[in-house]
Amino acid sequence: MLKFRMQGYIINVNPVKDEDLIVTILTKETILVTYRFYGARHPTIQLGYKIDFEAQTSIKSTIPQLRSVMHLGAKWLTQRERVFVWQSFIGLFYKHLKDIDDIDDFYFDLLEQSAQKWEKQNPKRVVIESYLKLLEHEGRIHDEFICFNCEQKIEEDPTLIRGFLMAHQECVYSHSFERLHVKHMFEKKSTIYFDDEMVEKLWRIVLEGF
Repeated sequence: MLKFRMQGYIINVNPVKDEDLIVTILTKETILVTYRFYGARHPTIQLGYKIDFEAQTSIKSTIPQLRSVMHLGAKWLTQRERVFVWQSFIGLFYKHLKDIDDIDDFYFDLLEQSAQKWEKQNPKRVVIESYLKLLEHEGRIHDEFICFNCEQKIEEDPTLIRGFLMAHQECVYSHSFERLHVKHMFEKKSTIYFDDEMVEKLWRIVLEGF
């Protein structure tokens, strides 16, 4: 039997028999799937929480047990709207990473940086800017004004779709974004020039998936 002490973010919680839980945790080195047995003295397990925990392995189980959990709280966890956006963001991480075994520390560090900004900034702006960094890290950022659909240059204000791919408005029949604002967003990974209405539109694009 081996025990490991570490920290991580809960990116998925799946109930199983007798109120036990399968808990997926993003740590700095890996994505760890653990089993948490039900018990009255156990702290509440919530999607998005950062925890300090012990993973205990044994020859009787294929996945480690989640034990000795301690919440590493943040002030904004009492603010319902901020928690809702955070859990939506975390859910996108899980869907994006769930089939990956080996990851680098970028993803954990990105959540750390985002959590630190969450209380003082508009969380949807934090998500968008973090997503841009993720796209760049994965080599998926498309910052040239070329329409993904017709592959022609975009001379006017572009529209954006899932993955922040650019397109002509007439090619995808969606709302457009100010060209110079889009250029700055991709270059600086910043939404500073977008008002809250445009941020909401960008947020909805991110919700379509990483």
